[in-house]
Amino acid sequence: MKSAVENLNPTRVRLTVEVPFEELKDSLDAAYKKINEQVTVPGFRKGKIPNRLIDQRFGRGAVLEEAVNDALPKFYQSAVEEGELNPLGQPEVDITDLKDNELLTFTAEVDVRPEIEIPDYSTIEVEVDTAEVSDEDVDEAVEQLRERFATTTVVERPAAEGDVVKVDLEARVDGEVLEDGVAQGVDYTIGSGELLDGIDDAVTGLEAGGSTTFTSELKGGSGAGQEAEIKVDVATVSSRELPEADDEFAEQASEFDTIAELREDSRKRLVESKQQTQATEAQEKVLDALIEMAEVPVPEKLLEDEISSRKHNLVNHQLGQMGLDLASYLQMQDKSEEDFDAELKEQAEKGIRTQFVLDELVNTEKLNVSQEELTEHLMRRAQSSGMSPDQFAQAVVEGGQVPMLVGEVARGKALALVVESATVKDTNGEVVQLEDEDEEAGEGEEAASADESAAEAAADGEATADSESEGDKPAGDDKQS
Repeated sequence: MKSAVENLNPTRVRLTVEVPFEELKDSLDAAYKKINEQVTVPGFRKGKIPNRLIDQRFGRGAVLEEAVNDALPKFYQSAVEEGELNPLGQPEVDITDLKDNELLTFTAEVDVRPEIEIPDYSTIEVEVDTAEVSDEDVDEAVEQLRERFATTTVVERPAAEGDVVKVDLEARVDGEVLEDGVAQGVDYTIGSGELLDGIDDAVTGLEAGGSTTFTSELKGGSGAGQEAEIKVDVATVSSRELPEADDEFAEQASEFDTIAELREDSRKRLVESKQQTQATEAQEKVLDALIEMAEVPVPEKLLEDEISSRKHNLVNHQLGQMGLDLASYLQMQDKSEEDFDAELKEQAEKGIRTQFVLDELVNTEKLNVSQEELTEHLMRRAQSSGMSPDQFAQAVVEGGQVPMLVGEVARGKALALVVESATVKDTNGEVVQLEDEDEEAGEGEEAASADESAAEAAADGEATADSESEGDKPAGDDKQS
């Protein structure tokens, strides 16, 4: 067998393969055997029909077609290995010449991973928010805790901001009550902004037993995105009383004996939270800088598939679970379909480039994934999916997704390596030393998400490219000429 590679562009090649006819012998024998078992010829037992009679009765062309279809995947794979290619997706195969007892020639066009030169990532410098915690931040945290321990008392007066009202709601569109537009006994804190636009003004000043109507755009359900007339009946009005921020409150709301100890613990937790946010911000910005520095061409077909996959997932899964269609979603987001498509394309391109660059880093830095690292990543993914580790592991194995998880961990390690080499400063100009534990926590998320964005950009983008590159074989595109 002879093969030659022609580069059509940085991400697509054409393989030209010539196969001497003697190399088709095994496939020809298999073709005769298969046909022998499928047909009946008077005077011969099934499976015992001579090859020459099969040629006479059913045509040599039928045998050749069966043999070539059987042999193509093997010869294609050999040509891929000989050319040291990394194919993405299924090839487009065209049989250009088939001379019986002489030669088989075919071409195969396929997308390939582009060659990527990793830039000097040690020169990357990014700025992140500081991890400073002010007294005002601590005050706000304590205030939120007081809110959780607030008590309510029914009062006989008009409702005011901060009060809790128990209400019944009824939504009408074009005069008709929506099937899912009735709710009863809903507790709502005036001013919280957690229900419908316009409800604060509507219920303020009403006493128990009061009723009014107002218009509002529905955010979900069957009438999502539509203007509705909302009827609201107030059943009760209750005032909220917050406990005093003193030692007694500290004992009630925490394991601490004094408000000073509670405040100090709040400060510590806020610092840890800001440091984690800082680490995540650093990873995102370093990754963006790395992708911008590297020249990464994107295969057109892979991009089309990635866009289609993301759109299908959004429309049929995410929006479907919320009872929305794409039109309603775009209306809520105040976006045109053109803007949405442009954003989707940008996200898909970033997801693919992210995977290509991090995969190249994994190879050049020879990064390996240990069983312990894979197990830890699996545990995190199981937790985020709401499944038990055993259930998630079983689903991963049955779905053949273990290589995908290994890829996510490896890319996370590659990203951590780049972040470690880069210079990260906060807005005060101070160099930020990122903790290893924070990096590991972030890198797992980043790899799983970067294409989930770079959750869903590496998970969506990565999953697409991973699945495309596994076990590529020509199928369904064969043409004889």
